[in-house]
Formats: sequence, C-alpha cells, structure tokens
Amino acid sequence: MSESIRDKQARLFRLTHLLYRHPQGLRVRDIAEMFGVSVRTIQRDLKALEEAGVPLWSTEDEEPNAPRYGIVEGFYIPPLQLTLSEATALYLAARLFCRNADESTPEIAQAFAQLATVLPETLARALQDTIQDLTKRGEDRQFRHVLETLALGWATGRKVRIRYRAASREESREHVIAPYLLEPGNKTVYVLARLEGRDDREPLIVTFKMERILQAQLLDETYELPEDFLPSSVLRHAWGIIWNDEVEEVVLRFAPEVARRVDESIWHPSQVVEPLPDGGRLMRLRVSGTLEIEPWIKSWGAAVEVLEPASLRRKLAEEARQLAALYADEQDAQGA
Repeated sequence: MSESIRDKQARLFRLTHLLYRHPQGLRVRDIAEMFGVSVRTIQRDLKALEEAGVPLWSTEDEEPNAPRYGIVEGFYIPPLQLTLSEATALYLAARLFCRNADESTPEIAQAFAQLATVLPETLARALQDTIQDLTKRGEDRQFRHVLETLALGWATGRKVRIRYRAASREESREHVIAPYLLEPGNKTVYVLARLEGRDDREPLIVTFKMERILQAQLLDETYELPEDFLPSSVLRHAWGIIWNDEVEEVVLRFAPEVARRVDESIWHPSQVVEPLPDGGRLMRLRVSGTLEIEPWIKSWGAAVEVLEPASLRRKLAEEARQLAALYADEQDAQGA
C-alpha cells in the first residue's frame, strides 16, 4: 500500500528538522533507522528536499557507500507551521521592528515578504505596505555583515573576532568574543558576549552595540553557551539592555489622571502597583540602575513623582529647576 502525500510531507518536514539539528550531518542508513523506512526511501526524500530548494551537502565518508548528508550551515531554517494567531503575532512583531529600525536589509524584507504570502489578504496587504516602507530606507552594508556574522557565530557556537570603537574612545580595539545573546534595543541591536583572552579570571560578559562594531570575522574556534544564559534570567532586572549594574528599588507616585494608563500596561516584570486614596497609583520596581528608566519617567512629565531612590529624586529636581530657569529666561525675553 503506497503512503499518502500527507505522510510523506510529514516525514520531509521531520527530516529537515533532523538535519538542521545535526550540523555535522547524518548517514543515510542512520536516518532510515530513525524513521523506520528503507535507505532508498530516504534517498528519494533527500532528492525531494534538494529539488524543493533546501541546500544540502553530502560527502563520501570513510565508507564509500555511506555518504553523510547535512544542511549547508547558515543558509536554511526548517519551515514553520503557524496558526492564524501565531502569524498575526509575527505580523505585529514585524510592524514593531519597522517602527524601531533605522535601516533595511534585504534578508529582513524577504523574510517579511514570505510571511505575507501565508497571511489573510487584509494582513498581507498591510505587511506588504510595511515592507515597501522598510525598503525605502538606506541599507547599511556594514551593519548587515556584522549582524549576519554574529548571528551565525551565536547559532553555531563559534567565536567571532571584532573591531570595536566604544563611545568614549576615538580609537578602535580588537576583541575575540563568544556571542551569548542578540538583543534588540531602541533603534539598534546589542550583543551580549563573553570576552575571551582573560586567562583563568572570572568570565567577563560585555554588552556591545552593533553600530560600534567596525569589523566582524567568524572564527573556527568553538565555545559552549551556558544553558542558564537566557533573556528571562539575564535581563530580568534590566529596563532596557543594562543588566549587570546594582539592582535598585524605584518608587513612583502617579497622579489620578494617568491612573488608567498606568494600569493598562505591564511596564516591567518586577512592578508592584498599589491604588492610592486620591485615585493615583504607587508603583515599585527593581531595576538594574536608573539610567535607562529616566527617559521613561520624564515622559510622564508632572504626572509622576519619584519618591525613591533619593539620588534620582535629587537629580530630576535639579533638572526641573534648570528647565524652569531656561523657560523663565525665554518668557522674560519675550515680555521685554
């Protein structure tokens, strides 16, 4: 009895995932044993994958009749099966990316275009408009190369040699890093990486801003990514990307007129919001330093008051006095 088209498609789908998870490749006979089918069936499946555009490599191993097959490194990710809700979530992520991106890359536009082909017409039309808007922006080829190199190093566990120019320096420096995490930020992307060449000292994890990486070269040397180095644990106290500063408690009092807006969002995983007798809100947060949260606090204007820490309260009070003096001088000049 011949197998159904659905069964074959399911096996091809599993086969692409299997090969993707084994970058060193697998022998045909081993694959056949895993699937419980004949070697000839797997050979036909591999041919079908190649005809479908999956970039495979093969090699005659120590046994001439036992070739090893794999997927070309860095060029393919297995297909996804998405529900409408999942596809809509990706559409929203694409829109969010475009609102925060300074430049476009062909790969990003192509990825969004592929997503548009499987969306309902209304969502697809909106996403196509997003793609057109994105492609109008300039392409930063250096940023694109750096991002691709770091992503490949992170995905395959290989170290990367970079040349980096810090914001406080005019000259650049060379580093060898082990990419641990790529994290989007405001109008940019950051890489959290282990700095190599530190002998037996405690591993130093450094945050590099992508635009400041002038060169990136993928190395053959590999590294092991700690299993517990995950965004949910590393960045749990970060307001944005700063994660290794001392954790501070921030206490804010919001005016009644913005209470509903405060209640509508989860601003930080650590937040605890309490209603006040006057209808306002008291919010407590634990964040890695106050540098990144300051702009957000200022965006509320006079509708929020910093109660703690005292150092941040004094800093914002001094800035408020300077602003008042600045605008007072302007009013005096207009009155004259």
